[in-house]
Amino acid sequence: MKVLGAILAGGASRRFGSDKAEALIAGEPMLFHVAHRLSPQTDGLVICGRSWGSLRTVADRPRPGMGPLGGLAGALRHAGDHGFDLVLTAACDMPDIPPGLVERLGPAPSVVKGQQLVGLWPASLAAELEAHLDETGDYSVRAWMGRTGARQVEIGEVMSNINTSADLDAFTRRAGPRSSP
Repeated sequence: MKVLGAILAGGASRRFGSDKAEALIAGEPMLFHVAHRLSPQTDGLVICGRSWGSLRTVADRPRPGMGPLGGLAGALRHAGDHGFDLVLTAACDMPDIPPGLVERLGPAPSVVKGQQLVGLWPASLAAELEAHLDETGDYSVRAWMGRTGARQVEIGEVMSNINTSADLDAFTRRAGPRSSP
């Protein structure tokens, strides 16, 4: 099975107060840490909802403004068009993604319990997700999980989700010098 990694990075960072994807951890942007953790687990990597460095950018589908599901829909479509079977997603504000997620989350569709933006999705769901977004107007990840029967998987590890500058400070204190990829 060929797996595409997709970093969901289209949010406005309102609670953070600035672009959290660019916030520095051990001297590197948070987005770099996510890419560094996701890349070895996948056969290719894209970023959804923004441009960043040399990563291939995937546009939200069916149009911008649909939240994380728009990014997921874009990633699923890209995966299907480029020969990938699965998409492993992670948000741009989760710098300590653990290894082995494809194995832990399989079979797809599934998400990490308590972190629904970290998930494993079949690329074959692209058209269904686009239709769901167009027909229902419901951009909730939980609704999409319900529609697809996505399982919530307990992986036995806590992942950081950095939404505020206080979250970033706490993560940096906990991680210390080991926070560097």
